[in-house]
Amino acid sequence: MSPLRVSAISYLNTAPLMWDFEHGPRAVELRREFEVDYTIPSRCAQMLAEGSADIGIIPIAAYTTIPGLRVLPDVAIASRAAVRSILLISRLPLSEIRSIALDSSSRTSAALVQVLLRMQNRDVAFAPAEPQLDAMLQKHDAALLIGDPALQVDRARYKTLDLAEEWRNATGKPFVFAFWAVRKNAATEEELGRITDVFRESRDEGLKHIAEIADEWSPKLSIPADNVRSYLRDNIHYFLDPESISGMKLFFELAASYGILPSAPELRLVPELAFRNSTHQSRV
Repeated sequence: MSPLRVSAISYLNTAPLMWDFEHGPRAVELRREFEVDYTIPSRCAQMLAEGSADIGIIPIAAYTTIPGLRVLPDVAIASRAAVRSILLISRLPLSEIRSIALDSSSRTSAALVQVLLRMQNRDVAFAPAEPQLDAMLQKHDAALLIGDPALQVDRARYKTLDLAEEWRNATGKPFVFAFWAVRKNAATEEELGRITDVFRESRDEGLKHIAEIADEWSPKLSIPADNVRSYLRDNIHYFLDPESISGMKLFFELAASYGILPSAPELRLVPELAFRNSTHQSRV
């Protein structure tokens, strides 16, 4: 059969998840089984929605609008405190901000800043924008930047809020930004077990190779390798564990109550039994 089509985020924080697909002895085998396309978070979700991808690491907000998705257990892009790559940036104090340009790359981060401000009873205008900080701040009091562009911001020049840290301070919970989701009817139950193993094992291997990832990405982003290592080790939490799921469900509830996102369907995780009993044979 033809390879499963995978839509993956092109940011640094996804690199550990994709280790086995890009490096090591399994890469050739996995490239026969999976066809990977790297893009921005919002495009990952669009590809799942339109059927041009079978599997995608999607912003969690997309789960509220794409019907029939199954979520791979255990693997996520989350944060338990400051994340460093989801920033509200301004030259003004927060109390003076009246308009915010929202990075159009991810609906989840845009929804998060709106939820946080609604929790503070703040009335702020929002507008989508391309992630170009100078242009965003020319027209608006503040800008939401995500991913690698946020990591590259000179924070000494601006007032910044780390949105994952703000969420933790407000709720006491981690924040989940993205998880792996599989389109309805893209795989059988047996295949879902195999897929879960593949993506979880790739994450585990990637976390063993943070130093190599940092050396590879440091020149790409013009960020010191030590900063890249600390970001991947200390700021990103790669596990969809019970605490992270609890934080995600609270976010869905709040976003729906404020009318920011539609109500989320029940979280449909691939059952643990499926991947415990799955074989490690190649996909048929």
